[in-house]
Amino acid sequence: MLNIRYEKTTTPKELPTRDNPLKFGTIFTDHMFVMDYEVGKGWHDARIIPYQPISLDPSAMVFHYGQEMFEGLKAYKAEDGRTLLFRPEKNIERANNTNKRICIPEIPEEDFLQAIKEVVKTDEAWIPTKPGTSLYIRPFVIATDPFLGVRPSDTYKFLIILSPVGAYYPEGLNPVKIWIEDEYVRAVKGGIGEAKTGANYVASLKSQVKAHDEGYSQVLWLDGVHRKYIEEVGAMNIFFKIDGKIVTPVLNGSILPGVTRDSVIRLCKAWGLPVEERKIDITEIKEAYEKGTLEEVFGSGTAAVISPVGQLRWEDTIMQVKDGGIGEYSQKLYDTITGIQLGKVKDTLGWTVEV
Repeated sequence: MLNIRYEKTTTPKELPTRDNPLKFGTIFTDHMFVMDYEVGKGWHDARIIPYQPISLDPSAMVFHYGQEMFEGLKAYKAEDGRTLLFRPEKNIERANNTNKRICIPEIPEEDFLQAIKEVVKTDEAWIPTKPGTSLYIRPFVIATDPFLGVRPSDTYKFLIILSPVGAYYPEGLNPVKIWIEDEYVRAVKGGIGEAKTGANYVASLKSQVKAHDEGYSQVLWLDGVHRKYIEEVGAMNIFFKIDGKIVTPVLNGSILPGVTRDSVIRLCKAWGLPVEERKIDITEIKEAYEKGTLEEVFGSGTAAVISPVGQLRWEDTIMQVKDGGIGEYSQKLYDTITGIQLGKVKDTLGWTVEV
């Protein structure tokens, strides 16, 4: 168990008002969690301190070689007053898998969960209660050695910051438009595509800008070898309902194993829907669209939960899905998952953890 040192802020910020719309990732709470690592000493000096800038040497290795991990999960305020986390053990597991892949020391799972709970408890008043809002939790680790040379760092900082948020996409639950990228690639098997690290996201920016310029919310990536197998969207995993079946790309080493993705698969199976995790050729999606068997498309992720897709563009083909509206299972999955997260739907799967 961590021995956490506390330093409360003496200048608390003004809490956002219920009527003030929350733009995702722009407001931060009063406190943050910090813990340090040093070879020979391990993880130490756990503390919750006022939210503040961090001081790093200009030669800190994170700036030059990109050794950093980050995660994302949320806290919710239930109607009965409880504060709930949604499947935090899955985020912690994925964080440590990323740590292993990029040579960052693993963080003991019980310490990781304790740190999340304690910093959320400290700033519990910041959890918004308006429908569609939550407290976003961002744990991350950065390499801090002041050294220019390609090797794992000997020192690290583990931090957790909190941000009250509204909808990730401006559209909210309204269907988004997705651009299918056919020029650039995000990741390849054997690389770091399955890790939650910043390099995967900076690789997507060029395509993201291009898509936004064309009026699209996100980019859907194809595989980096054949340039034809569907992988994931920039900020979420992707699902298709084709002729009554739920189909999603199989995890192959270059796709992030989403926590919400896993939740969607488990719920669909529990409802008796056939679910297939397999390779999906983009031409199969086009053919299903032309035949009228492409019944729904939706993304899943912590930030948006479920995001219906109303339009796909691949090369010169524009595919309008469900007449641009919200599909039956997109809505049902959103209502069920958010209902569990908020304590409105009975959690028969043991997915919520009380703070």
